[in-house]
Amino acid sequence: MKSNPLYRELEAELTKKMRGEVRFDTFTKTLYSTDASNYQIEPVGVVIPRTVDDAEATVETAVRYGVPILPRGGGTSLAGQAVGHALVIDFSKYLSNIIEVDKERKTVRTEPGIYLEQLNRKLRPHGLKFGPDPSTARIATAGGAVGNNSTGAHSILYGMAGDNVEAATILTADNGLLELHELSENGPAAKAPGQNGALLDRLYKLREENAGIIKSKFPRHWRRASGYSLNYLTDNPFNPAKLLAGAEGTLGLATELTLRLVPIPSYTGLSILQFGDVRSAMEAVPLILEQNPSAIELIDSMLIRLTKAHAGYRKMLSFVDGEPEALLVVEFYGETGSEIRGKTRNLAALLGEKKIGCSTTCALTHKEQENVWGVRRAGLGLLMSKRDEYKPVTGIEDLSVPVNRLPEFVSDISDLFGRIGTRAAFYGHASAGCLHIRPLVNLKTEQGKSVMKELTEESLKLVLKYGGVLSGEHGDGLQRSYLNEKLFGPELYGAMRGLKAAFDLDGLFNPGKVVDPLPPDENLRYGNDSKSYEVDTYLDWSPDGGFSGAVEMCNGQGVCRKLGEGTMCPSYMATRDERDTTRARANALRAVLSGRLEKESLTGGDMHSVFDLCLSCKACKSECPSRVDVAKMKLEFMAHYNAENGVGLRDRILGNVHKMSRLASRAPGLSNFLLSNPVTRRIMSGIGIHPARTLPLLAGESFTDWFYGRQPSARDSGRKKVVYFHDTWAAFYHPETGRAAVRLLEEAGFEVVLAEKRACCGRPMLSKGIIEPAREMALCNTVTLAPYAREGIPVVGTEPSCILTFRDEYRDLLPHSADAKLLAENSYLLEEFLYGLSEAGTLDISWKEDVPPVLYHGHCHQRALSDMEAPLKLLSLSGCGVRETGAGCCGMAGSFGYESEHYEVSRAIGEDRLFPAVNEAPPETEIAVSGVSCRHQIEHFTGRKTRHIAEILAERVIGKRAL
Repeated sequence: MKSNPLYRELEAELTKKMRGEVRFDTFTKTLYSTDASNYQIEPVGVVIPRTVDDAEATVETAVRYGVPILPRGGGTSLAGQAVGHALVIDFSKYLSNIIEVDKERKTVRTEPGIYLEQLNRKLRPHGLKFGPDPSTARIATAGGAVGNNSTGAHSILYGMAGDNVEAATILTADNGLLELHELSENGPAAKAPGQNGALLDRLYKLREENAGIIKSKFPRHWRRASGYSLNYLTDNPFNPAKLLAGAEGTLGLATELTLRLVPIPSYTGLSILQFGDVRSAMEAVPLILEQNPSAIELIDSMLIRLTKAHAGYRKMLSFVDGEPEALLVVEFYGETGSEIRGKTRNLAALLGEKKIGCSTTCALTHKEQENVWGVRRAGLGLLMSKRDEYKPVTGIEDLSVPVNRLPEFVSDISDLFGRIGTRAAFYGHASAGCLHIRPLVNLKTEQGKSVMKELTEESLKLVLKYGGVLSGEHGDGLQRSYLNEKLFGPELYGAMRGLKAAFDLDGLFNPGKVVDPLPPDENLRYGNDSKSYEVDTYLDWSPDGGFSGAVEMCNGQGVCRKLGEGTMCPSYMATRDERDTTRARANALRAVLSGRLEKESLTGGDMHSVFDLCLSCKACKSECPSRVDVAKMKLEFMAHYNAENGVGLRDRILGNVHKMSRLASRAPGLSNFLLSNPVTRRIMSGIGIHPARTLPLLAGESFTDWFYGRQPSARDSGRKKVVYFHDTWAAFYHPETGRAAVRLLEEAGFEVVLAEKRACCGRPMLSKGIIEPAREMALCNTVTLAPYAREGIPVVGTEPSCILTFRDEYRDLLPHSADAKLLAENSYLLEEFLYGLSEAGTLDISWKEDVPPVLYHGHCHQRALSDMEAPLKLLSLSGCGVRETGAGCCGMAGSFGYESEHYEVSRAIGEDRLFPAVNEAPPETEIAVSGVSCRHQIEHFTGRKTRHIAEILAERVIGKRAL
């Protein structure tokens, strides 16, 4: 497709003017064509400004070219606010800094691209926070929150985002920066200079003409993100900055916001109420509100069931007893723990006295409360993890009515679902009457699209009947703007059009949203003209309904854009670039599979660049609420890419590390000399190994030589057996890890055997997309190891990337193999195995009494497919004073960190949290790891010595066996 000459000129001029990034390439436009809604529109181009001057130059240039402008933050919009045929300006990468905190006035001046959670982390030392807390606060920007008039669970305390806006600096089509703030007089427009005065003149005229209709007919229900916030237009004193709230970027582009802050509560606690149905729960809400809670959140049975099915979130459901149809999570604030306990007791007593049919439990510890909020925050993604074509879709997900009308409203809309022949999930902010209602609809069919439109329009009738609005916080966007005239009536709608014109006479800012809408059934993500196709795959995708089904599981919510917590997505945490997100990789694949991009794009360089910084950490498998497995998608993509483009020399060498290590181990001294001399280093640099990296050296004695050279022990006779899978690194480079594992297993009462004919696990091959040789290795290992499993002999290993390949990729490589399934179910990490014995009360090991300090860092695959409980509790059980690094990925990811083009990203990932945690640990602290990648990365960049957890545990044993 030929590009528009006008857009090429625009791109060239912006590139000359900007310090930031200007991207008009097809793949970038594809990645910015979606948000978390049902819509997809390719933008004109994308600008990522570094400075306010960049933003100002972008607006000035776009206006001169007559090109629409679309400000974007996290791209989490559920109604299509963040997509359009416009020049997208992404603030989230660079313009994300706090400018000033005024502790006395309790305000913060901030750039618009900062995430709300990042903002609150930086405010925490001041004892303050921004009150509105949408469930997407980890990835929603301050600018986006104001633009959507977002709020969250605590809106009954803090109101909407607009209620917390003090001032703003904006760019409009009139050019220049405008300062908006509270005005002390009624009508100072004539005193204001230049464009600011002209804007205020227009606003005061609009206010004078419409004050009466706004006061008499604007919705009384305060929990509202539908339409423009005309309620602020009649405020005295008047603050035009508040008009940006809910405007969805259609009035101008905010470059700075001054936000009101609130104190962080001293103590919080939760009462969890279980009900037999949603209506009964809603009937209890007004009574609960009399107890002055800080929040009342609804979670229904569909969300609970999908959470139970998600390995990464299942463990959080400890607060659910049985199979309730609905939960109310009631939060209380207080100055002391005893005050909180008193409030929860009082609520339980009141519910019993009023004979409210529910059971009551409490969550009072930080961990207990985090579990509850973790499930509630992930609600949307968890619902979208449903694996079939009928999804709990957006459309009416944000209906809001007065609290006292909730029971009738829930009954009426449930009847509507019954008449149409579907059902829905209910969750959300019961305290404010805002329910997120997600009907199960297949939007890929014409019938599904028709059903969604009917549901939306019938829902409008219901909210009008009960004095509510279509959106309580998610806004209008492309989904609901077309109904605003019916919702508000012609007079209020006319005032809204007047407000748009007062700020943006030429209609260049995010057109088609709030007023003068685009048709809601156009630009759907799955349109009538889509030409989807299935590729012949190398892996088994049947559990997802095929490869395209797996790709489509990404709903665009963007949890992968979170910062400073968890592991997903390490490359995004380092680069802050949309291209390096889990979401981007799924979006790129979907564009090809849906026919929006040519089939050839699947194996092209642009697709390779999107996947290039994916470390295959597998965190998306557990941390993405929708279980979008991009590590597996990368493996599939790389296999197709290699088939088309061939496998490079470096990848062949690194993929065959086991075979090469086995050969080199026959003469370790000579091999080490050859690996470490300057000539070899220059050769390795020439094929793409970073010159700063040192290759691991072979041990003088391999693990197997040590193992078979030992004297057999009489204690072994009659013992239960366990197979130790001696991976490449334990076998040839770090045999001390294997020796420690053997000692621990033998002290635990097992005879350790080795599988003689085992192959490499295949992980190095898989990381390079070399699938068929890896499949042969998988077949060899299943044939070799499954017979042990059939005899009840477990397979135990010390390298997470190896053992967890048995549990993960082998199922996809050998989907019909009973042996592969058996091996997956009977293979364990050493610490998992020993901790399981401890939990069963059968771990008979005596530990030393001293308490050495240990800092533990777990492998990414261990975090994603196992858990951190076993290693941490086992270290604690052995007597160590253990703490965890709190870091995500180390940044090494097998060979990734060795590769020249990835070295700096590898460093940046480690510097996010891991290296500071290691560097801050006192010298006497042992640094414990479970994976060899983590070991090499930490030692390379921090200089601190590390040891495998098995070595530290083995030293803690009081026993007769020597290492």
